[in-house]
Amino acid sequence: MTHGNATAALAIDVRIDAGSPVPPYEQLRSQLAQQINDRALAVGTRLPTVRRLAADLGLAVNTVARSYRELEEAGLVETRGRAGTFVSAAGEHSRERARAAAEHYAATVRGLGIDPGEAVRIAEAALRTDGR
Repeated sequence: MTHGNATAALAIDVRIDAGSPVPPYEQLRSQLAQQINDRALAVGTRLPTVRRLAADLGLAVNTVARSYRELEEAGLVETRGRAGTFVSAAGEHSRERARAAAEHYAATVRGLGIDPGEAVRIAEAALRTDGR
């Protein structure tokens, strides 16, 4: 889809499972976040428009818009008005933010006298929940 134009939107490889208990907006959000964090979508990559991606995936425009909005709130993408939505440089720092949060968590559980094995189980349980 790029046709040699550096600003053309990238075709996104996302799979939405209609039979999944996970809502489509969350499936889309989590897959895009993973691709950004894995650097499969590089900083500056222009994402397809909300309408284009909705049509490509067979989703409602509002579903894709919600995913993009949540990615923007997390600092992974930025919307530049009519220019489109792009992978943000802040997305590169998400691993660093996660590491700092993990250090803070480790200091907290040590201060509470919680066994490291139990602390890991607590963190794993928190990662399995939606957290909202």
